[in-house]
Amino acid sequence: QVQLVESGGGSVQAGGSLRLSCAASGSIFNTNVGWYRQAPGKQREWVASATSGGSTNYADSVKGRFTISRDNAKKTVYLQMNSLKPEDTAVYYCNRQYGSTRYPLDYWGQGTQVTVSS
Repeated sequence: QVQLVESGGGSVQAGGSLRLSCAASGSIFNTNVGWYRQAPGKQREWVASATSGGSTNYADSVKGRFTISRDNAKKTVYLQMNSLKPEDTAVYYCNRQYGSTRYPLDYWGQGTQVTVSS
């Protein structure tokens, strides 16, 4: 198990930007990683993934606005969020992913709150 600590959340107006970081206690070198979010009263949903090979995938709702990246040497995953919308308001989590799936490999961290006002 690897511990994950998310940071970088905050409150912004619609159209603003935030950059989230996720620091892992262990190596992320040979695993896919992803960002997820959970809005109040909703189930946690997948947002974006970055494979160990460098490919990226995004949920349709964030495609073109969010960018996932990883720094294996720093054991850190990032999520650059631009053109934020009120519907992006949620607690954001990161996780390593099981194999080629989006299934989380580790226990969830505390997440970081993102609030977007209109």
